[in-house]
Amino acid sequence: MGKPVEPPSGEGVTSINLRDALEERYLAYALSTIMHRALPDARDGLKPVHRRLLFAMRLLKLDPGAAFKKCARVVGDVIGKYHPHGDQSVYDALVRLAQDFAQRYPLVDGQGNFGNIDGDNAAAMRYTEARLTDVARLLLEGLDEDSVDFRETYDGSEEEPIVLPAAFPNLLANGSQGIAVGMATSIPPHNVVELCDAALYLISHPKATVDHLLEFVHGPDFPTGGIIIDTAESIAETYRTGRGGFRVRAHWIKEELPRGGYQIVVTEIPWLVPKSRLIEKIAELINDKKLPFLADVRDESAEDVRIVFEPRNRTLDPVLLMESLFKMTELESRISMNMNVLTSGLVPKVLNLQEALREWLDHRRVVLQRRTNNRLGQIARRLEILHGLLVIYLDLDKVIKIIREKDEPKPALIKAFGLTEIQADAILNTRLRSLRKLEEMELKRELSNLTDEQTKLNALMASETAQWKSISAQIRDVKKIYALDTEIGARRTDFAEPPETGGIDLTEALVEREPLTIVVTEKGWIRSLKGHVQDLSSLQFKGDDGLKFSFHSETTAKILVLATDGKIYTLDASKLPGGRGFGDPIRLMADIDETAEIIHVFAHKQGQKYLLCSNIGRGFIITSEEMVANTRKGRQVLNLDAGETAKLVVPVEGDTLAIIGENRKLLIFALDQVPEMSRGKGVRLQKYKDGGVVDATTFVLKDGLTWLDTSGRTWTVAKTELRDWIGNRAETGRLPPKGFPKSGKFGYSA
Repeated sequence: MGKPVEPPSGEGVTSINLRDALEERYLAYALSTIMHRALPDARDGLKPVHRRLLFAMRLLKLDPGAAFKKCARVVGDVIGKYHPHGDQSVYDALVRLAQDFAQRYPLVDGQGNFGNIDGDNAAAMRYTEARLTDVARLLLEGLDEDSVDFRETYDGSEEEPIVLPAAFPNLLANGSQGIAVGMATSIPPHNVVELCDAALYLISHPKATVDHLLEFVHGPDFPTGGIIIDTAESIAETYRTGRGGFRVRAHWIKEELPRGGYQIVVTEIPWLVPKSRLIEKIAELINDKKLPFLADVRDESAEDVRIVFEPRNRTLDPVLLMESLFKMTELESRISMNMNVLTSGLVPKVLNLQEALREWLDHRRVVLQRRTNNRLGQIARRLEILHGLLVIYLDLDKVIKIIREKDEPKPALIKAFGLTEIQADAILNTRLRSLRKLEEMELKRELSNLTDEQTKLNALMASETAQWKSISAQIRDVKKIYALDTEIGARRTDFAEPPETGGIDLTEALVEREPLTIVVTEKGWIRSLKGHVQDLSSLQFKGDDGLKFSFHSETTAKILVLATDGKIYTLDASKLPGGRGFGDPIRLMADIDETAEIIHVFAHKQGQKYLLCSNIGRGFIITSEEMVANTRKGRQVLNLDAGETAKLVVPVEGDTLAIIGENRKLLIFALDQVPEMSRGKGVRLQKYKDGGVVDATTFVLKDGLTWLDTSGRTWTVAKTELRDWIGNRAETGRLPPKGFPKSGKFGYSA
């Protein structure tokens, strides 16, 4: 290895700590990303790239109704003058502003291929053309009237606006998405009529709360429609804090088909979900048999969205079918809200609904004041000129004589008539034909009109009430243009409560119910036989394997598997292999630990309670619902100490528990001594000096204790004869009654 490179020596070299240098540069990068790229301004709702696009298009005179120009021309102007970034990123921003499925109120009117809801990209910028929309015109209105501040562009050769006048509530109307460094923004679009109503209420009630404004703003209004299924309280909390989310579902209808069949047609999908990707994912789920209730999905969309779902059989409830689709696909999407914006163009802050509207309204007042002051300045300059012109009409001959005879007429005019320099310049620039008597009348009329206008504007500047009245009138004009009865203004997103399916198992409801017989072998292989089979003597097994458990069930049932490590795994009966082969190992269907053995397999029964017991006689009662696992990894229900294993799972039927150990000691006690838990170690059921538990059963004490002997005969010992064995939990017990099997088994199982 060579020697380390020494830093260069000499003057002008400064050593700095690498950590300090990195912190300083990363902070500069983070601030640049936050301020100049990712977060929108609360006042006009635009990021710098969008603002520069609209400004450049305005300078190109791409007003609504004007001829289109190539997008390449627009992008070239933007990256050359204002936005020194890649042309493709700027074009992508321009394309998004023109997409009516992405923007609730598009700011750009595009001609050509600007992409589609399938997720296809737009054509290259050399092929597409664009111009501004009326919404963009409202955002730019008054830009030439000193309504906002300008700053130098990155190279100092041009000027650009810091913010637009924004006569349109763009931040909430079109929303915004962005990721900065250490923060992000996500604002869904809203209906502009609702925003205008809320803004008007806020003007008349400055202390209005978010709850008051929610009387007008009901929730987001997405360009692709859909249905919001959140509760009113959840929506209100999102707007109060500025953070939260909305669950949006596709809109669907049921279409009847001949012979009692039907199909489901989706006509609206959630915002920002590409249709082609949605259908592709659903098709994959159908092929992987994860949507067993669907036979096919077709895309029959043209200009509108039309996705057709064909159910596997006509008996399926369409509501339950769609609930399952919503659960497993992007037909239901969560759209987050994080109203993190730049307030006053400088400070990142999460705003609530009231604060966001207040930022816009305060900006509109500043714009009104600046435009008014600008107009007053123009009027003052014009009045000065008019007064000068009217003075010379008193002695036109003298004016003409001065101009004809003097080498420097300007000072002479100023001295003779007491004019200002501006008035003198205006007189000298006046054409001879304007010195007619008729022109004097026009000047007096103009003077009168401007004086009246000046008086009104001065009154406006002096009255805050008058200013808010003027802003309210402007907002009402916007509301009228985008009214709810217009095509662009009509609300597209609806609200609904999700159907009550909480108590319904979707998998069970969507599978056709048929009887099954579940067969489990000694080596842990499982299969299902059609129907309730009584005689299993003809069953074939693999190699030296044999029958371990069998029980009757249904295709809609869940099958529970208890392992020695205290975990319970859940299998769907409808997905078990059929009875033609030897079945499949349970370990292929659940992630059972290699060191654990399968103790018992049984069917889940709604509301059924079970006794779980370890090998050392410790246990508790648990409901069947608490045992169901949602993943392949199973559910840990019985907590075990080192060397301890799960031993029994016994259905609870009755009021009394009988338990017997390897020492052949039988103990009977009341079931209410055993706690009911969802998971845990449980309590001591029976005490042993050596060995552990063999079997347990529950029964109704007044009916006596029953067991099966090895010959299959039923033995019953009456309550009066059991008094010697009845005790309390955790006692030892005594030898069982005469006739009890030597195996120590009661002959019953789950």
